Amino acid sequence: MNRVIEWFAVNRVAANLLAAFILIAGFMAVPKIRREVFPEFDSNWVMVQVPYPGAAPAEVEEGICVKVEDAVQGLQGVKQLVATAAEGMGVVSVELLPRTDAGKLLDEIKQKVDAIETFPEEAEQPVITELIIRKQVINVAVAGEVGELALKRAGERVRDELLALPGITQVELVNARPYEMAIELPEAQLRRYGLTFGEVAAAVRQSSLDLPGGSIKTGQGEILLRVKGQAYRGDDYRDITLRTHPDGSRLTLGQVATVRDGFADTDLSSRFNGRPAVLVRVFRVGEQSALKIAGITRDYVAEAQARMPEGITLQTWQDDSSYLRGRLDLLLRNGRAGLVLVFFILALFLRFRLAIWVTFGIPVSFMGTIWLMPTMDVSISLISLFAFIVVLGIVVDDAIVLGENIY
Repeated sequence: MNRVIEWFAVNRVAANLLAAFILIAGFMAVPKIRREVFPEFDSNWVMVQVPYPGAAPAEVEEGICVKVEDAVQGLQGVKQLVATAAEGMGVVSVELLPRTDAGKLLDEIKQKVDAIETFPEEAEQPVITELIIRKQVINVAVAGEVGELALKRAGERVRDELLALPGITQVELVNARPYEMAIELPEAQLRRYGLTFGEVAAAVRQSSLDLPGGSIKTGQGEILLRVKGQAYRGDDYRDITLRTHPDGSRLTLGQVATVRDGFADTDLSSRFNGRPAVLVRVFRVGEQSALKIAGITRDYVAEAQARMPEGITLQTWQDDSSYLRGRLDLLLRNGRAGLVLVFFILALFLRFRLAIWVTFGIPVSFMGTIWLMPTMDVSISLISLFAFIVVLGIVVDDAIVLGENIY
């Protein structure tokens, strides 16, 4: 190491060229560095969910969780199993060993669970997914006293418009009850018209669907035929024919049943600043910048508010990028203060030329780190910025001591 330092001390041109190269390479690497609130990491968890409607937790444990555990625990790469039995749902979480191929093990778990033939008859199909940790950046609160349906449609509009913006890839609407079409069949009505529950269910299944009808070749080209009969709204379901009489009259679902076009009956509600609200979450994906995504979202909210229906307001909330922005500003403020202090202290007590070169060496050292960050897959995050702030004090102190010793 002493010979390297001695060689650069003698060959000043080479040292200056190396410093200039590090500066240029560092500045060119800045746009390539990923900006995120916290560094990415793999979850190493696979979730096996089996719905068991109407079952108590004890029944779920015996009929679902124990059987899934027995099938999965012997697989290669499984570290531990965590089973949760709740009312109507059994969940088995599989933790993987480090450096395990999650995709391959996921396929093996699917094969083992699908091979289980002793699930209760009332249990639904298992849902097996890898737990993906998404990087939330910012939320948009859609609030107003306009009714649940209008509020959810406004939230869906905001979600779709955000997805259409360049730079934003993943957006999710939350805190909104799912749509539900409920068909209530009173027993008295079934007896009155001589119907059975299975007959009504079959009529709904056969009438509410879209069917391809083949194709017709003509001189102008080929024409595709399609029958569109899928019901989407309450009126569509009410018009479904259950029975056709010889005189041509029809018995419709609306005459027999009560059709409710609304929301699922769940204990879910959300309020923002005292008003009903839904939330639109914006996530960062891949190499996207958290700071850029937050800026795009804030600009959209400021522009879209004028286009919202009367009574609905948009407001950004829980902007996680503000923490990243604040720490980055702290690093830049400390860096500027350090450069100024080093320069004036060395220029005042030692030599002006020495102060210039020592001050110049501080950004060179940081640019060298920034140059290597994309290669080493290191991002600008709260963790790395904290390390930069700690090292900044060390570099400034060492610059002063080193300059004094050289002098």
